[in-house]
Amino acid sequence: MSKDQVIGGAILVLCVAIALIYVLTLFFPSWLSIINSSGGAVQFWAVAIPVFVAFVGILMIGAWIGWTMATTPAPKPIEEITTEPETKKD
Repeated sequence: MSKDQVIGGAILVLCVAIALIYVLTLFFPSWLSIINSSGGAVQFWAVAIPVFVAFVGILMIGAWIGWTMATTPAPKPIEEITTEPETKKD
């Protein structure tokens, strides 16, 4: 196996494990009784944290688009492009 395949496999296993823990926490909070936690508060944070991360992520994408638009020079006007002298091939 190549290094990339090992890293890909590790990412796959980690994502599946996190997804299972998330689903268990959100829909079956009673499994958390092994760590002595109340289910209601954990369910709230199981929803609040991903929503917060997604919201901030979307805002960062919007900020990146704005920064790119603000720092990119304007293109030449069409009139300037079409009035440039054409070179003829001899």
